[in-house]
Amino acid sequence: MSHCKFEHPRHGHLGFLPRKRSRQIRGRARAFPKDDATQKPHLTSFMVFKAGMTHIVRDVDRPGSKVNKKEVVEPVTILEAPPMVVVGIVGYRQTPVGLKTMGTVWAHHTSVEFRRR
Repeated sequence: MSHCKFEHPRHGHLGFLPRKRSRQIRGRARAFPKDDATQKPHLTSFMVFKAGMTHIVRDVDRPGSKVNKKEVVEPVTILEAPPMVVVGIVGYRQTPVGLKTMGTVWAHHTSVEFRRR
């Protein structure tokens, strides 16, 4: 009797295991770009969700490549960005161990939908 390894090889890789449902409906931002103190305060990130995938046909302009001056089909991801409302600002200060929160200012006039969450 043969071993299962030879009769039924597995399909796919183990990179996305364990497969389970997410605990949160919204993701978390875990990494931000380095702060440049010479610039004005600005948004460093915003929330989007993956709406789907499709493909595009584009011309490749890469001299020396086999596909130079040819059309190639590439997959692309469609991202959906819902409307955002600023409800607070967080101030940070630089410490020897990294950025630490200095203070948070919340907006006083928020909608009922926001307070529900």
